[in-house]
Amino acid sequence: QVQLVESGGGLVQAGGSLRLSCAASGRTLSSYTVGWFRQVPGKERDFVAAIGSSGYTNYADSVKGRFTISRDNAKNTVYLQMNSLKPPDTAVYSCAARWDYATSREYTYWGQGTQVTVSS
Repeated sequence: QVQLVESGGGLVQAGGSLRLSCAASGRTLSSYTVGWFRQVPGKERDFVAAIGSSGYTNYADSVKGRFTISRDNAKNTVYLQMNSLKPPDTAVYSCAARWDYATSREYTYWGQGTQVTVSS
């Protein structure tokens, strides 16, 4: 079992920055792909970014050039640096993990989420 806890959310003005953290316990994340997702009430959850165990990264078009995902395996933590934030980035951000050697590509473990609010 992997437990994921997000932190770093908050209220920021448009153009500002936040760094979200996804801290894992229970197992090391070194063999897991970790993704960040966001959801606004009443809408579907959207993919934001992911980082594989090899360090390969993938981003949604809406955040490319503004957000950076990274991992620190020594701290068992994945980060999402969010710059040039815009009001449409307002959402609950959740991290999720899936084991790279599993047959399914579904994310197995999810955190509880952290609220990010960007004011105009």
